[in-house]
Amino acid sequence: MFGDNMPIRENASKQETLTGKGVYLRPFGRGDLPYIRKWWNDAELRRLIGEVAPMSRAETEKWYKELLRDKDRIWFAIVLKKGDRVIGEAGLLRMFRPWRNTDMTIIIGERDAWGKGYGTEVGRLLLDYAFGRLGFHRISVGVVGFNKKALRFWESLGFKKEGVERDEYYYDNEYSDGVMMSILEDEYEKTHKDVVRKKAEVSKRSSPQSA
Repeated sequence: MFGDNMPIRENASKQETLTGKGVYLRPFGRGDLPYIRKWWNDAELRRLIGEVAPMSRAETEKWYKELLRDKDRIWFAIVLKKGDRVIGEAGLLRMFRPWRNTDMTIIIGERDAWGKGYGTEVGRLLLDYAFGRLGFHRISVGVVGFNKKALRFWESLGFKKEGVERDEYYYDNEYSDGVMMSILEDEYEKTHKDVVRKKAEVSKRSSPQSA
């Protein structure tokens, strides 16, 4: 497996920008907080992603301060290349470098950007980054069970269902299961050969023999 001899980069920068064909992911900044408030005040969006309450201005400021202090999280704003419009947020969280594991999240907050393939592009950018640049081995996500569209989305990226947390989520007087999913580096490698190339390049730069 191509990541066996490649350690996690402890000094992974939070300032990197990931660029795709239609979107780019730039570091999340304080100026993006109004978007967070807007999206988390959208009751339907909260229901779909498993959040239970809106966020006030003070709460978003607190969230941002915690984000800056959290060394185990890398957060991006999702921006359309055309017009530089912010449409969502994405990132890696609960990164545990000793085990080479991390969780991942993608939220397209602007409703008129739903169903246009932006989420898929963001997912591939983040997976390439996590596996190819940072050297993680396993990436996991949690999905609200009734959100069938989200389950199909993660499966399209190569994630596999690995467990169900029964009645984990309670919203609007109704319980729903939580579905745990994950993808391993060798599974992603099989369909994304460019990641293998990136990891080989990073590994070569990191090797003492290349100095």
